[in-house]
Amino acid sequence: MDNVSVVTMFTLSGLNGISNYRVILFAITLLCYCVIWLVNVTIIVTIIVDKSLHEPMYIFLCNLCINGLYGTAGFYPKFLLDLLSTTHVISYAGCLLQGFVLHSSVCADFSILVLMAYDRYVAICRPLAYHSVMTTQKICVFVVIAWLLPFYLLFLSTITTSRLRLCGSHIPKIYCVNFLVGKLACSASIANVIVPAFNYSFYFGHFMFVVWSYAYLIRTCLISKESRSKFMQTCLPHLFCLIIFAVCVLFDLLHMRFGSEEMSQNIQNFMAIEFLLIPPIINPLIYGLKLTKIRNRIQSFVCILFRQKS
Repeated sequence: MDNVSVVTMFTLSGLNGISNYRVILFAITLLCYCVIWLVNVTIIVTIIVDKSLHEPMYIFLCNLCINGLYGTAGFYPKFLLDLLSTTHVISYAGCLLQGFVLHSSVCADFSILVLMAYDRYVAICRPLAYHSVMTTQKICVFVVIAWLLPFYLLFLSTITTSRLRLCGSHIPKIYCVNFLVGKLACSASIANVIVPAFNYSFYFGHFMFVVWSYAYLIRTCLISKESRSKFMQTCLPHLFCLIIFAVCVLFDLLHMRFGSEEMSQNIQNFMAIEFLLIPPIINPLIYGLKLTKIRNRIQSFVCILFRQKS
């Protein structure tokens, strides 16, 4: 192909062979998406409405839930439409947009989880300096950076992908990602190698920072009984959510690069949507059940709602 404008549509082959049970799959997917909205919006509204929850940890949690809604919005509406359609195609611009939303959501998740790890590190290891370190102004700066930096890095990645000359339009997945679009290029591009490599290295550094901070936290908690109690109450949910998210993303990345084409398509599809299904549901549920303040506020809101109806 002479230029990139020749390819105007991509074919998504991940849903081939589902015609016999696509209605059931549509109902299950719609239910999951509704649950994602319900649990995340509940946490977001609870934190926004209750002023006693306007603390760094809860503000970061609120942003984590907002990012969960943002990321899933890049997948579920299109996926639901594909389940009702006999042709599974996406426009070139739509493919790049979907890849940008999904990738930036993953990166923003890592950024916010790093902020939450840093917040717990300061709260447990430097409790006397907590309020001077985690000021309102610094929190606003942290949150803005956590959102803008992934957007900027993924914008660069999307731009480099859009400049490739493509010699194909078949994507063996149920959604678009820049990596698979790049594999359709007629020739290799240095920029398309360097930019993703930098992004992966940068967010691997995020992950290593979280590992270091928790190693330091655990060592501190072994000394102090009070710190141990605080760790079990506030750090354990965060650590559990981080592990779930990292495992889901790692499975998808490894499958895209080293996965066998002989693997069942249903297994491939499940591995592809793990990070769009498990973390957006599990994260707010874990925090909502484990963090006492949020659990009590939700219970009080539910009680008030039922009293008004009765």
